[in-house]
Amino acid sequence: MTIFNLRPKVLAVSVAFMGAILSGCESEVRSSNNNAAKLTNGEQAAASQNIEVWPKLNPALDPDPAVEAKISHLMEKMTIEEKVGQIIQAEIKYITPEDVKKYHIGSVLNGGGTYPNNDKFSSPQDWLELSEAFFKASMDTSDGGVAIPIIWGSDAVHGHNNIVGATLFPHNIGLGAARDPEMIRRIGIATAKEVAVTGVDWTFAPTIAVVRDDRWGRTYESYSEDPAVVGAYAQAMVEGLQGDKSDADFLRGENLVATAKHFIGDGGTVRGIDRGDNQVPERELAEVHGAGYLSALPAGVQTVMASFNSWNGERLHGHRYLLTNVLKERLGFDGFVVGDWNGHRFVPGCSVDSCAAAINAGLDMFMVPSDWKALYHNTLEQAKAGEIGTERLNDAVRRILRVKIRAGLFEHIRPLAGKDGILGNKEHRELAREAVRKSLVLLKNNEKLVPINPSQNVLVVGDGAHNLSKQSGGWTISWQGTGNTREDFPGATTIFEGIQAFVAASGGQAVLSESGDFSASTFANGGGPDVAVVVYGEEPYAEWHGDIASIEYQLGEKSDLAKLKALRDAGIPVVSVFLTGRPLWVNKELNASDAFVVAWLPGSEGQGIADVLFTDENGNVRYEFSGKLPFSWPEFVHQTVLNPYHDEYQPLFALGYGLGSESESTVSNRLSEDGETYSIGELEDAWVLVSRPRAPWGLYIDDAGTLTSVTGNRMASPDDENITVASIDMESQEDARAISWKGARSGAVRLMANSKQDLSRYLAESSALMLDVRVDRKPSHSVTAEVRCGDGCVGALPLQSYLAELEPGSWASISIDLQCFAEQGADFGRVSEAFALASEEELNMAVANIRYVPGAAENAMVKCAG
Repeated sequence: MTIFNLRPKVLAVSVAFMGAILSGCESEVRSSNNNAAKLTNGEQAAASQNIEVWPKLNPALDPDPAVEAKISHLMEKMTIEEKVGQIIQAEIKYITPEDVKKYHIGSVLNGGGTYPNNDKFSSPQDWLELSEAFFKASMDTSDGGVAIPIIWGSDAVHGHNNIVGATLFPHNIGLGAARDPEMIRRIGIATAKEVAVTGVDWTFAPTIAVVRDDRWGRTYESYSEDPAVVGAYAQAMVEGLQGDKSDADFLRGENLVATAKHFIGDGGTVRGIDRGDNQVPERELAEVHGAGYLSALPAGVQTVMASFNSWNGERLHGHRYLLTNVLKERLGFDGFVVGDWNGHRFVPGCSVDSCAAAINAGLDMFMVPSDWKALYHNTLEQAKAGEIGTERLNDAVRRILRVKIRAGLFEHIRPLAGKDGILGNKEHRELAREAVRKSLVLLKNNEKLVPINPSQNVLVVGDGAHNLSKQSGGWTISWQGTGNTREDFPGATTIFEGIQAFVAASGGQAVLSESGDFSASTFANGGGPDVAVVVYGEEPYAEWHGDIASIEYQLGEKSDLAKLKALRDAGIPVVSVFLTGRPLWVNKELNASDAFVVAWLPGSEGQGIADVLFTDENGNVRYEFSGKLPFSWPEFVHQTVLNPYHDEYQPLFALGYGLGSESESTVSNRLSEDGETYSIGELEDAWVLVSRPRAPWGLYIDDAGTLTSVTGNRMASPDDENITVASIDMESQEDARAISWKGARSGAVRLMANSKQDLSRYLAESSALMLDVRVDRKPSHSVTAEVRCGDGCVGALPLQSYLAELEPGSWASISIDLQCFAEQGADFGRVSEAFALASEEELNMAVANIRYVPGAAENAMVKCAG
């Protein structure tokens, strides 16, 4: 099915959008942006408001007098304490069933990486037992309260991805390549069933962002940069999860409550910064970023999640115009608006535990994972004092009750709860395998190398070939998709396992060599490789941890490119299978490949790759390459914003590109390999560690010369754990690193690159190294900050006196003039370590937000004489 086989109402939205663009909307956008630059953020927001650019929609469901009467009856009996409890959503790690009963809490959630009993191997029965305990607590009226069922929400964003053994579908970007809304609907149905088995009522899906800048760490959660694709898929997924709104089983039985998120403009922030500012005029906000809502809302989606981002400087969690005037009034939304993880705290004047402004703006339910008690008490006082109006509080509670009644939560009929044979079953895995096949996009195919005859010797290379964590990406068992092993994926198939099984059955041999090395004994028949399939790509990430400063896949001569070149130089035909959550600049890798397949993040059913990559034993095509790019693919490294209908649209591969096995490959074998990220255009901040190390930098523990790569939430040096590094929260989840030196011997924590980086422009433009630090105990010994450039090339500065001046336990900012490192011997034309902290004795401190900032040297805390 193509994207044009849509229902009329979705097609109408898409045609309206396209017509607006082609009739000159973009000139208005550019003009508005130019004018907006002259205004303050508040003035921009006010000037932007033109509600007529939004279509007038009626509620998706006709009002039901019986439902509304039941809501009124319940609310007449509810105390203000019970009403405030309904607008609180707490995380299961921080709340008990007894708390739910005492505070009349309306909702719970499990965040990514949170499980019943704090055990990631919790069984479906463990999930169900906790769900039942919460439900019974919410319906307990022994204290004279009103029985209102709790609703449990979970991020089932590519299957029920929080539970071991579930079917993991390709992430949204891969589904967008399939151009098959009907398949998306079937995936929604399957996901709802697997979630329902565990007693969870509500999924925070689908994400219907329309991404403009591929540096955004959530790009893979978007179906496409094309609003028409997003609009079609939003409707299909909502109908799959919730059921058709005209059916008797809508929202009941095997269906779930769905969420359209994140309202609104999350995919359009400046520089692709997660939780940043979207600065487009309102027409573009409506026609581009609103496309998914204009189909999800008519399909009957029951909840909408407010976004972390701002629109022209005003935070969405506190944006009355967008949440109330636009979403609820203009677009007819009669469900409830839930916040994102402590997102209300970003609203001016608010904190995690106090934010009347968000409720007054139109937020109906706070997502407040751990600090919910303080927020509950403060919100209760604000409601009693009139700071939150009675009418607004009642409206929020009415909306929540409406969804709970529609979803049948009061009847508590759960036909799939605890049922065997559903989670990760064969039918669902076959559907996921179909989705993998349809998602593959063939970018290059010299001499029609693929599909490959499977009767040959096939060398399978790369760290993504036999790596379910890498092929599944973020939001997989853990929040970031890290810390998982093969044993955490029962029933799943790696890409190599899929290739090996099919090739063996066809009379060939498939051998795994992650490094790419092989010898005369590698294959049982004594021959060499006839073809190499190299599987590589991005490491798992989620949310802002995946924000990047450059779209270059790997800077310098890193291992993946070296493997491709070595195989090519050995005369072996090379097929690249690229695992990625976004388009990246891979000209070097394309040049070194005879064929290039984008596999996105395919999930648990890796055999879907082999289905398309190989012919049958007779050389006939089994499954045709049918995937089409959901995002434009860059030709140059500076093309971070690359969307059709904008000026200077010059992609390497346009939106919708995708070869078939018989297509002639048109891409050059000599693409430009000039990827000097730091030397083109306006100099921006160079991110080194912002939530996680940013490419090309990696974080390492150096314990007396022994290096340990820090890849998980907590890593330690070998043996006696002389040095440990652990992820902690400064302002957001895992956005800082706590470092502990036990003092057994000297050691350091280093941010290193595999190849030397030219950062000379930062030195020339008076930059400073800036970072946030927290010292837990004042140092009494030598602590040094370093920038290194190879053996014997180092600039080291004593830092202990500056650290000693800081208040223990409190966060502070430190800035160091880069010239100081240069005067001590650092060569910024060939930096191998952008920053290191070294200590000779015991020390406990934390760091965050390490970056090079142009023009900041003048006001740096640490200056030098030169």
